[in-house]
Amino acid sequence: MIVTQITGITKGRFRIYIEEKPAFVLYRGEVRRLGIREGEPLSEESLREIEEEILPTRAKRRAMNLLQNRDYTEAGLREKLRSGDYPESCIEEAVAYVKSYGYVDDCRYAGDFITYNLDRKSRTRMEQDLMRKGISKDTIRTVFEELEEQGTSQDEGAMIRRLLEKKKYDPQTATGQEKQRMYAFLYRRGFRAEVISRALLLDIT
Repeated sequence: MIVTQITGITKGRFRIYIEEKPAFVLYRGEVRRLGIREGEPLSEESLREIEEEILPTRAKRRAMNLLQNRDYTEAGLREKLRSGDYPESCIEEAVAYVKSYGYVDDCRYAGDFITYNLDRKSRTRMEQDLMRKGISKDTIRTVFEELEEQGTSQDEGAMIRRLLEKKKYDPQTATGQEKQRMYAFLYRRGFRAEVISRALLLDIT
């Protein structure tokens, strides 16, 4: 395997190309220590050290550092590691490593997110937000069911009434056009049609 190109990414980091294809990113000291040079072959011993020791260890360390600052979903952590140019095999190993210690748990993440937003967002909006973060619909549904079994539930009607009060909206005096505008506003926020209709005193018969 011939090293066909070494391209600087930052002052101390370099992307190594093997047989014209990007292979991995190394630091200056590693490039020097392993004797990697353009136009020269990369030894099997050096390749093994890079793929089995250097990069997996670095990916695990990077994952741990990321999780010290904030929680990530599994998908979010994978994407963050990809942005650091780690090979997929190293990403898989790093994610499996932090999951084994419970540092990444999509169910826990979803549960915390739902509990925090229970009085702020509709269930539909929370589901959409969590799916955008890479959490599966089945996982979200399971977490909602577990929370409901524990007595944690959402009152969309009360949430809508608080929004109406905040906007100084009175369903008793609002015109038909005003009700339709408010209906559209609440529907966009993910509230269920029947709950909106009851709150706005709309005829849904």
